[in-house]
Amino acid sequence: MATGISANRQELLAIAETVAREKNIDKEIVIASIEEAIQKAARTRYGAEHDIRVHIDPRTGETSITRTREVVADGTDLEGELGKVELSDALAFDKDAVIGKTYTEELPPFEFGRVQTQMARQVVFGKVREAEREKQYEEYKDRVGEIVNGVVKRVEYGNVIVDLGRGEGIMRRDQSIPRENFNIGDRIRCYIYDVRSETKGPQIMLSRAHGGFMAKLFAQEVPEVYDGVIEIRAVARDPGSRAKMAVVSNDSSIDPVGACVGMRGSRVQAVVAELQGEKIDIIQWSPDEATFIVNGLAPAEVSKVVMDEEDERVEVVVPDEQLSLAIGRRGQNVRLASQLTGWQIDIMTESQESERRQKQFAETTQLFQEALDVDEVIAQLLATEGFATVEDVAYVEPHEVAAIEGFDEETAEELQTRAREFLEREAAAQDARRVELGVEDGVLEIEGVTLPMAVALGEGDVKSVEDLAGLVPDDLRGWFETKDGERVRESGILESFNLSPEDAEALIMRARIVMGWVEAPPEPEYEEEYVESEGEGEDFAEAEGEAPEAEAETEA
Repeated sequence: MATGISANRQELLAIAETVAREKNIDKEIVIASIEEAIQKAARTRYGAEHDIRVHIDPRTGETSITRTREVVADGTDLEGELGKVELSDALAFDKDAVIGKTYTEELPPFEFGRVQTQMARQVVFGKVREAEREKQYEEYKDRVGEIVNGVVKRVEYGNVIVDLGRGEGIMRRDQSIPRENFNIGDRIRCYIYDVRSETKGPQIMLSRAHGGFMAKLFAQEVPEVYDGVIEIRAVARDPGSRAKMAVVSNDSSIDPVGACVGMRGSRVQAVVAELQGEKIDIIQWSPDEATFIVNGLAPAEVSKVVMDEEDERVEVVVPDEQLSLAIGRRGQNVRLASQLTGWQIDIMTESQESERRQKQFAETTQLFQEALDVDEVIAQLLATEGFATVEDVAYVEPHEVAAIEGFDEETAEELQTRAREFLEREAAAQDARRVELGVEDGVLEIEGVTLPMAVALGEGDVKSVEDLAGLVPDDLRGWFETKDGERVRESGILESFNLSPEDAEALIMRARIVMGWVEAPPEPEYEEEYVESEGEGEDFAEAEGEAPEAEAETEA
């Protein structure tokens, strides 16, 4: 091809086949790139304004060069247009020329000069490289999640470039196992966690620190995992140090943990060796979140679990002597358990929990003594029975208070009366505080806003319905921010009221509806329809002659 298009046609096809085979791309792509190279060379020879087309027969290698011209109206702007000729010029060589008529003529072959040869080479190499990159991307984009073997090609600033045979992958420093060094020529096993199509070619992202790498290693070592009998549900890793893996069996007769460990630990040790001695805790996955969290904290024992599903936080109580084991060195055990389960885990000892319980009991007892004007014994009895607030005492059924040992109906009535009087005094004081803070009455009229909330809003400088409407749920509930690398909790205006995200959003939305910023949702119509259908049902029953009393007995 470099000597000219008049060269041996079979030689041209042989070159195309050789390049296609070496680069693992289709022969048609190579031929198309040669056609484009000849086309560019022909334009430099015959003029860049011509619409020149080149075709190479893939069977015979016969090359044809044609020039196409189309007749356009006189006065047409031909700047940047290829293969156009004005009607007056076309009539000079064809008296039958009309607008829209197309002329195609074959051009003679020509020898490539030095510049044309260089241009053709660049075009062919560019197109072949582009096709090769596209081929690599198509091959590897569906292999995300697989383990591949490769050879270290070079190491640049801690990033390892790996030759995968038909492509190159990169393992960035943060995706390698700490203290693991590679030299050029070393064989390496990596996990493909991402494949990106970029202008400079496909980027095959490799990792040895990814949780999927460990999971795939177990699939290679444990036939039950490979066959799908045992599922790996979650993996959390501190690469090179320690990892936790949750497994579950789809066959009740197979122990998933024992199968992954293997006879005398043979299976797990094979994975540990590949991960440079990384210690692996294999635990039983459970659909019950509390059980899963307890399993995740192994080998520590757990006494009690208290879950806050809204914030996805869990409070775990452990025996005093198990605290250091539960937390782990530099917090490693609890951190991995948190990553594995997806819950934020707070750990405290039994003595700390007991101390907190005693403190809460003392505070509740003190509250009842002051609010109800009773002695310590009665206040302690109320606290022991589970009454936590004055509202609990004031508004429960009287028999629940009277059922306390040593109490009677008269005592219960007196306690509830004192509780209600206390709440009325508190409400009056809070309302006075609200007025003092300048909180408008309209804020209290928003459905869901209580008097204590109105006071808290006033203290947070939210004094009107418009102020409330301009907030976002995080302003009410609080939020987390990262400061100096640490996750810090920012307090919300109504944080002490433990509003759910939905409740906080509903309060703000009602304020916006009052302000006219948004339209109120339409009232549901199904209730009216239900009443009508119920009436129809009664008519039907009467028509059938069924007595209402009989229907009532049936329902009973």
